[in-house]
Amino acid sequence: MGDWVTTRGLREGRRPRALSPWREHLRDTFWFAPTAAMVLVFAVWAVASEIDARIVRAFQDAHDYDGVSELISIADDARTVATTVSSAMMTFIGVVFSISLVAVQMASGQFSPRVVRLFVRSRITKVTFAVFLATFVLSLLVLTGYDGEPDPRYVKTVPLLQAILTLAMVGLSLLLFVMYVNSTLRLMRVSHVIGRITSEAFRVAARMPAAATAGAGVALGPETARVLHQGPGGVLRDVNIARLVRAARQHGVVLRLIPRIGDFVVPGTPLLAVHGGTAPAARSLRYTVSVGVERTFHQDLAFGLRQLSDIALRALSAAINDPTTAVQALDRIVQFLAALSHRPLDASLHRDRRGTVRLVQPVPGWTELVDLGFSEVRRCAVGSPQVTRRMMAGFDDLLLVAPQERRAPLLRHRELLAQAVQRAVPEAADRAFALRPDRQGIG
Repeated sequence: MGDWVTTRGLREGRRPRALSPWREHLRDTFWFAPTAAMVLVFAVWAVASEIDARIVRAFQDAHDYDGVSELISIADDARTVATTVSSAMMTFIGVVFSISLVAVQMASGQFSPRVVRLFVRSRITKVTFAVFLATFVLSLLVLTGYDGEPDPRYVKTVPLLQAILTLAMVGLSLLLFVMYVNSTLRLMRVSHVIGRITSEAFRVAARMPAAATAGAGVALGPETARVLHQGPGGVLRDVNIARLVRAARQHGVVLRLIPRIGDFVVPGTPLLAVHGGTAPAARSLRYTVSVGVERTFHQDLAFGLRQLSDIALRALSAAINDPTTAVQALDRIVQFLAALSHRPLDASLHRDRRGTVRLVQPVPGWTELVDLGFSEVRRCAVGSPQVTRRMMAGFDDLLLVAPQERRAPLLRHRELLAQAVQRAVPEAADRAFALRPDRQGIG
């Protein structure tokens, strides 16, 4: 999946959508899909109930009371199913998602606490939970639809269509349960988790504007004002680019975001620098900045490398001691850095419809990304020849694809790794073995 994003997603940046931050924030929540499903099932039940009532009235108007009696008999059989579903579904939900919480705990301890968000953002998990709850609610509503009148001439409704919908929801629940179990088992595999993180990181890079350097012939002019952060303190998760570009265009200025996405912002500290005029009114800047308790992928270019580095560090710890997982994380670190090796970094320029730069958003530079991907792992990898061999091969591959001006940080890390191995490994043969490039670590 990551390779697909590399070949297609990094070609050209996309114009930011106005509702993009809201959509991303809803993906990071678990309440929206179940709540929407329960509201929808109320609406579907109301429509089905009206259709059932009209069917009964049509039979009664035609004086076909035998047909009404047959409908009542069929609905009585379906009532047993609805009763069983309503009593068993909540127990089923509790057991299934209790097991899921245990799986999330295990993944958090083995990989990194940051990977829990993969479970929260999993679409199949949300859809399964939503359908389970919707099936339970629908079964209760169906049970309330039974008239209890035995005379077919006076019965008002027979929940026939409602019962059919309940059976259909039960079948859909069983199908989603199988898909959910398969998805959960995949999310517990380290290779799949690392692949998902890499794919998300590539999507962030794909959304960056194609011309992203602050020095691409754009003069911001002198700084004329600053906007302070007035909201709560926390991690800067993302900014509403479309709103900021519109506010800057209306006031004829250029806005420059001072903190970087992923930084912790404190109330009262500078948030935006204004170039070329007065600061936009506070009303036009409302809801343009999102601050939370943790970082998200939405606009954070470095967050993927942060998670991959965390997984490698956790794998190299004495408690886990799994160098093969560290090698898998390094594979993706090298892949991501290779994809960014020719892209302009340091700042992302956002333009209005006329092509005028209106927002400058800082992003990590090449040296910062290389340091993030290798610094901590390099310090912990000295005692594992499998990891050092993979790192040496990774440096060699990146030196082949990176332009000349970006090779200095790679050469620095390569030399530091070699020096650390020479100090830590006394035998010359072991040193030579540990520093021999190998893309698989040790075969």
